[in-house]
Amino acid sequence: MKKMRANAAGIDIGAKHIFVSLENKDVRVFETFTESFREASSYLLSEGIETVAMEATGVYWIILYEILESAGLDVWLVDGRQTRQVPGRKTDVKDCQWIQQLHSHGLLNRCFVPDAQVKEVRAYQRLREDHLRTASMHVNHMQKSLIEMNIRLKEVLSQVHGASGLAIIEAILSGERDAQKLLSLCHSSIREKKASQVLKALSGYYTEAGLFALEQAYSGYKFYKQQIQACDHKLEEVMKRVNNYDSDMQSKNEIESVKDRKPVRHNKPDIDHLGGHLLKIFSGKDATCLPGITDYTWLQLYSEIGLKLYNWPSEKHFTSWLGLSPGQHQSGKKNKTRNRKYRPKAGQIFRQLAQSLIESKKIALGAFGRRLKSKRGPGIATKATARKLAVLYWRLMVKGLDYTEKGIKAYEEKMQLHREKWLIKTAKELGYELEQIPI
Repeated sequence: MKKMRANAAGIDIGAKHIFVSLENKDVRVFETFTESFREASSYLLSEGIETVAMEATGVYWIILYEILESAGLDVWLVDGRQTRQVPGRKTDVKDCQWIQQLHSHGLLNRCFVPDAQVKEVRAYQRLREDHLRTASMHVNHMQKSLIEMNIRLKEVLSQVHGASGLAIIEAILSGERDAQKLLSLCHSSIREKKASQVLKALSGYYTEAGLFALEQAYSGYKFYKQQIQACDHKLEEVMKRVNNYDSDMQSKNEIESVKDRKPVRHNKPDIDHLGGHLLKIFSGKDATCLPGITDYTWLQLYSEIGLKLYNWPSEKHFTSWLGLSPGQHQSGKKNKTRNRKYRPKAGQIFRQLAQSLIESKKIALGAFGRRLKSKRGPGIATKATARKLAVLYWRLMVKGLDYTEKGIKAYEEKMQLHREKWLIKTAKELGYELEQIPI
């Protein structure tokens, strides 16, 4: 096989050591300290290496990647599935040699690595998501401790961690036990519609252990809410820095003039003019015109995918990278369906949006998802709907194609037309001719 890259190296990364392989050279071993990474970079340059391939191993690769790239090397981050060794012959030394051979023959594909700006947004956004999950865990702990004292707020309030629920919990932890006084802390609509139910729910059996567990859960929830606000503050700083918000008055006016955005129902970031910032970053292309996408989900997609969607040559490349395209596993005459273990976060975001769209009653994509769900099941319906939404997103960001929601009626008319064409074609193949009879 012809070699495509003469000056290529392969690196296998571990927790304590990295193994560097060059063609016709002994494998060199370096420690994983920053100073050792710089020594490895100098060694590669001294040997005339121009390109390096390494596996995406956890988070170990990040700093090494930055150091090698800053040294002027063409660094390829590759998926570990592409570098699988022959069974029974796996060592760190053989791994790096195998990576070097594959890379020199051009048999590896480069992973997507965002630029520094997107990396920073991604770090804050992923940390925020982690805090949200931990905060929701503490909400469950609050509910559990209340139920253990037979305080049934969960059954009468839509959210225990809402304004009324937290006000009641704070009062209970302060020593208040009078149900009427606790009821007075609720919102007026709750007092008007659910007063008797709330009073019954607040008639609990207080215990020392239950109150201690409630206080622990409440303190944990408040702490992580503060952590989420800190992440929002850092995200807002990045947005302002990218858009020159504080130094460019014209840019500031453009961002602040953006109004009438889609409402964000859950976990809305505390970022002023988020929609205006995103529109400025994407040069006026508005992803919220697509069904299901709000400014918050757009921020999530930006943190995972970045701005340059032309890194994927086509919509098929894009949906395949997201893990949303149909898999292919053919052996002989059998063509099997294989579920992928690879599910990037961006693909999961599109799946979550698809699940909400399938429940909608006015959007054409929702009708498509429900139609497929009735035939193939919820899993395939969610994946197919997510793929359609991802295609629309790619077309909007790369080709600038606008999207207009025509509603379920237009979708049903289109499907009716397809059925009529199919009937005419089938009848013609069978030697019949259809005739429309007025009803």
